[in-house]
Parts: sequence; structure tokens; C-alpha cells
Amino acid sequence: MRRPGGWWRIKSTPEKVETYTRWSFHFFGVVEVLALGVTAYGRTGAGLATVLCLLVTAHAAVCVLVSSRALDWTLGRRPQPVRLMWTLIAVTAVVAITAVGIAERGPAGEVETAAGSVYGGVMLYGAGVTATGVRGRRRRAATVGAFALGAGLITFPLEMPALASVVLAGLVLVTGGLLAVTSNFSLWLLKAVYALDDAKETRARLAVAEERLRFGRDLHDVMGRNLAVIALKSELAVQLSRRGRPEAVEQMIEVQRIAQESQREVRDVVRGYREAALEVELAGARGVLAAAGIVSEVTGETAGLPAEVQSALGWVVREATTNVLRHGDAKKVAVTVRMSEGRVVLTVENDGVAETTGDGPPAGPGGSGLSGLRERLSAVDGTLEAGPVGRGAFRLTAEVPLPAAAAGAALGAAS
Repeated sequence: MRRPGGWWRIKSTPEKVETYTRWSFHFFGVVEVLALGVTAYGRTGAGLATVLCLLVTAHAAVCVLVSSRALDWTLGRRPQPVRLMWTLIAVTAVVAITAVGIAERGPAGEVETAAGSVYGGVMLYGAGVTATGVRGRRRRAATVGAFALGAGLITFPLEMPALASVVLAGLVLVTGGLLAVTSNFSLWLLKAVYALDDAKETRARLAVAEERLRFGRDLHDVMGRNLAVIALKSELAVQLSRRGRPEAVEQMIEVQRIAQESQREVRDVVRGYREAALEVELAGARGVLAAAGIVSEVTGETAGLPAEVQSALGWVVREATTNVLRHGDAKKVAVTVRMSEGRVVLTVENDGVAETTGDGPPAGPGGSGLSGLRERLSAVDGTLEAGPVGRGAFRLTAEVPLPAAAAGAALGAAS
């Protein structure tokens, strides 16, 4: 079973920011209902208060819908919500005019105050929310300015003083503009978070592509010359064989030798490609994690470890770092190398593992890469343990036995 809050932990960082932004917009609608609709019950009779509360609730619902669609439009998932914005403008006008009518024809006193609060509130909320669906600073400013101008003009039937109308329009302009700026900044920040996440994935793909290019260049350097020589000598052997010359046999023997040499060189290239030095991998992991904004802490000594042990543990560090970057949401990663009773123990722990439902492995470090690591460690009689520890943390522990001489040298280097 998924633990409470697991739905939040399985989200990536951009998805968390999106959820926070979306529910912040929804919270604005709740605040509108509480501040304008519910408070009307304390200022006027139940009948008029219910009417005002229902009007405000309808307006808040349209505001929430427009802001949600505007968020999707900003992320490129939906078209611009033009019709919904016009609907919001119409609903805002209807609610404002109705509030003006109630204030004009209803009982004097608290009713006018309640209706006036609803009138000003829906205008500023309408201005701020509508501006989230508009692109460009000038258009947003024009949208908020139009709402402020409309707020001043609609007050004329109430025979309000000109100064009061100007103050009301200015209040809508300032508060609506502030709401628009805040909402659009949140949308901009959300886009930036998604862009950074895409850049991180692109950087990982480029690193893989660069490694493939390097491997391709190494193979070309090894095989290009030898294949050219094999082709020339084979052609020469064919010509000599057609003429009945005994030198054809010698040329084919040379071709066989070059082919065997090429095979050996290719194995060396592949072996070098597959080997991973522990010290190099630790330094690389530290740099990659720092570039991703993750705090890394590396402790322990690697001097004196046999090459095959370093290679196996280096692959553990490489795989663990890749999983942290691609699958988790870690803020801190701790890597520890220590000697214990003739064994070297490597521990990689992060605090941002993603969770899944059921009894399956976590979505990040528990992927198919662990089976490959176990195979590499089994070649040096090593073991691998991986699993969650505590809430939101994941620990990967690799143990490899050391030969007696190597263990003494490693302990001496550590001391």
C-alpha cells in the first residue's frame, strides 16, 4: 500500500511545482468566496446574503477554471482560453451590476457595504485572473486597466462622488494588477522549472551521445587501418593465386594475423570502455551532482584497491548517480567508501527516492540496472543490497572481499 503522501513523493520536481501553482490558483477562488460571499451573512439578511454568496461562488468557480486553463495554455497543452476569458468578463459584469442594483435598491447601511465589497472584489479578481490568459505586458496592463475603468463607470448609477469612483477604480487597478503580476510570475517560474528539467535530460542525452562518439572514434582508429590493410592484402592474394604464385599463401597468413590482431585490439577497446576507475567515477559523480544542484558528500579512501575491485565499484557509483539524476528528487547524496574486516564497503544514500505502489521496487534506483551491477560484483565475489531506509531515502550498499595483500595495502593507505 502507498503510504500517506506517497502521491506527492512520486511526482518529479516540475510536477510538484505545477501542483503547487495550480492549487494556489484554486485557493484564490476559496479566498474570494470566504472574503466576499460568506462575510455577507454578517452584514445583511439571510436572503440577500445568500444571493450575494451564490453570485460570488459562481464567479470564483469561473475564475478557477480560467486560471487552470491558462496554466495549461502557458505550458503548451491547450489553446488559449479565449472563450472562457470572455465568459469570465461577462460573469464579472453580471455579478458587479447585480451588486450595484442590490446596493441601490436594497436597504441602506450594511447592505450597501456588503454589495459594495462584492462589487469591488469581483472586479479585482476578474482583472487579475483574466490577465493570466493574455500574453504580453502591454496587453495584461490594458486588461487590468479596462477592468479598473469599468469599475469606475458602473458606479455612476449609484450617484457616487467622482472622487470615490476614482478611488475605487484605482483600488481595482492596483490590487488587480498585483494579482495579475503574482499569477503571471508563478506561471513564468513554472515554465522555467520545466525548461531546467528538460535541459537536465538533454544534458544526460548529450553525455551518452558523446560517449558513443568517443567509442566510435576509438573503434575507427583501431579498425580503419587494419581493415584497409586486410583488403589490400586479400586483393593481392587473389591476384597471386590466379597466377599460381606461392606467395598467395603468405599473404593470406598475413591477413589472418592482422585479423587476429584486430580482434585483440577491439577487445582491449571494449574492455577499456567497460572498465570504470573508482576515483574517477567519484570525482565525476561529485561534479555532475553539483551541476544538478544536489549536495554531495564523498568520504573514504580508494588508494590500494585492486583494479578489478575499483572497476566494479566504479560502475556502482556510475549507476547510482545516473538513477539519482534521472529518477529521484534528491537534495543530498552521501557516498562512503570504508574497509571492514578484509572487505571494502561502498554506500550510496540519497534522500529523494521516488515511491511506487505495491511491493515492487522504487521507481528510481530500483530499476533494471541493479541486476547488471550484481553481475559485475559477482565477478569479484561481491554483493549488492538496495532498498529504502526511512521516509524518502534510498541506500545502495556494495561489498567486495579483498585479497589479503590488497587488504593490507588498502588499510595501510587509509591509515
